[in-house]
Amino acid sequence: MHTQIQILPVTGIGDIRPGDDLGRLIYDALKQQQLTLQQGDVLIITQKIVSKAEGRLVHLDDIEPSPFALQYAQRYQKDAQHVEVVLRESKRIVRMDHGVMICESHHGFICANAGVDESNIGGERVLALLPEDSDRSALQVRQRVQELTGEGEHLDFAVIISDTWGRPWRNGQVNMAIGVAGMEPVTDYRGQNDPYGYELRASMIGVADELAAAAELVMGKVDRIPVALIRGYTYKTGQGSGRDLIRDSATDMFR
Repeated sequence: MHTQIQILPVTGIGDIRPGDDLGRLIYDALKQQQLTLQQGDVLIITQKIVSKAEGRLVHLDDIEPSPFALQYAQRYQKDAQHVEVVLRESKRIVRMDHGVMICESHHGFICANAGVDESNIGGERVLALLPEDSDRSALQVRQRVQELTGEGEHLDFAVIISDTWGRPWRNGQVNMAIGVAGMEPVTDYRGQNDPYGYELRASMIGVADELAAAAELVMGKVDRIPVALIRGYTYKTGQGSGRDLIRDSATDMFR
């Protein structure tokens, strides 16, 4: 039972450039706020600064659009080079209508425009792509921060890489977890009994998504706060990954 959970914004990180040591920047920002990581803390990091640090940026002037991208862009008044980048980042197009493309990215994520983003980049005609491997990104940041604290693996905390996605049948976007390190992203209650003795048969809670969504409450979309610290939530430690949150095709009724 969680009696109290804190969600703290991590400020002062500033603009991120390709090659930046993200773990160092986060560690220094925590120190500047006089925040010391504790056992069981969770760091939520927005995908955008991870992509920037890893150089996952595309200059549209370098893109040659395909005939399909040109046709689609003309029909819906879109930038053909932008459309081409989305197509290249897509494994398949799930649905395409009214100028909106819902795609399955090469990672297996179902989201608008395969996660390609043009907001908060800091340059015209520059797009940010999703990290090549968000789980690896989360693990690298976790290991780097552990190293900087001087406690190494003895300091056990979790890292979640988050991104903002829409939801089917619901208005409004929420943050979801696309990369995880140091925790199991799903809590499985199956086989346990509820307070009335009923055996739970399908209850699997995506706690990493819940934590990512909660963190956005102190981050905002325009406040330039790309990291949050969640304290007081008891999660299950483990080698979980963001891929654990992707429903497999065998149980996907909409694929």
